Amino acid sequence: MSSNVIDTRAAAGKSTQRHSADRSKPYYRPYVPYLFLLPGLALYLIWSLYPLLYQFYISFFDWRIIPGQTSTYVGFANYEAVFADRTFWLAMRNTAGYAVVTVAGQMIIGLTLAFLVHRVTVGKKFFRTVYYLPVVTSWVVVSFLFVYLFSAGDAGLINFILMKLGVIDKAISWLASSDTAWIAIDSLGIWKGIGWAMVIFLAALQGIPTELYEAAAIDGANEWQRLRFMTLPLIRRTIFFVLIALMIGGFQVFISVLLITGGGPLHRTEVALTYMFDEAFGSLHFGYGAALSYVLAVVIVLVSLVQSRLFGRGDKDVEY
Repeated sequence: MSSNVIDTRAAAGKSTQRHSADRSKPYYRPYVPYLFLLPGLALYLIWSLYPLLYQFYISFFDWRIIPGQTSTYVGFANYEAVFADRTFWLAMRNTAGYAVVTVAGQMIIGLTLAFLVHRVTVGKKFFRTVYYLPVVTSWVVVSFLFVYLFSAGDAGLINFILMKLGVIDKAISWLASSDTAWIAIDSLGIWKGIGWAMVIFLAALQGIPTELYEAAAIDGANEWQRLRFMTLPLIRRTIFFVLIALMIGGFQVFISVLLITGGGPLHRTEVALTYMFDEAFGSLHFGYGAALSYVLAVVIVLVSLVQSRLFGRGDKDVEY
């Protein structure tokens, strides 16, 4: 008698759960999450993917934007012209030099600041904020600021300080020569990016357990040995990530060069994006400018792959 009652109640419970699941089933259809993704996907397709594909299409034409003129299909002529363009490869060489100098400076100074801030016990948030402020400032504002700092004559702050200290006898025209103009451009690039590198390195340092340092100290490891054999291997992947990100950003330098020197004198400070901008919007060679952009994209991808091969080895051997 009692077993029949239990079986009846169990069956009734299962029936109730089945009906409850059936009622809730329409609210868990598999396509519902994709409906929420559609607005963002649509914006990406309209504002990112479509312009990229259309730009690739333009690169095969002698593109005209003036009403009444016809855009002529030229095939790979624009790309052939790129490889024969000495000015473009001069700009690429300048871009590569800028990337190497600024990335090295940002990583070395950023890692040093990260170590110093990590050891601070009071005011850590204050120093982290101060060093990160240049990152969030406008490229336009700080570019004009550096134009003032490196102005010719006594009006420039750099010349004023150096003359007061007796380092130089007369003012230097920093932006009139390509050799000295790169000092201003590279200095801005390093100063603008060290805060970002510092924050990333600081986050990696804070993720290392303190017990590891305590154990190393007990074993007799000094400060340099702990840095070389513990800290740097443990943040190896972070260093690799920062290197790739900064190198990509270095190859995309544009606003600072455009506002400080404009690529002059005689294209000596020209970089890839300023030359591309001048060809597309200055000379109205939109097809050629589109081809330049895709050649630059291929170069950036190749540089990233080479870095991945050279510096990405051995990550599997690093234990966290």
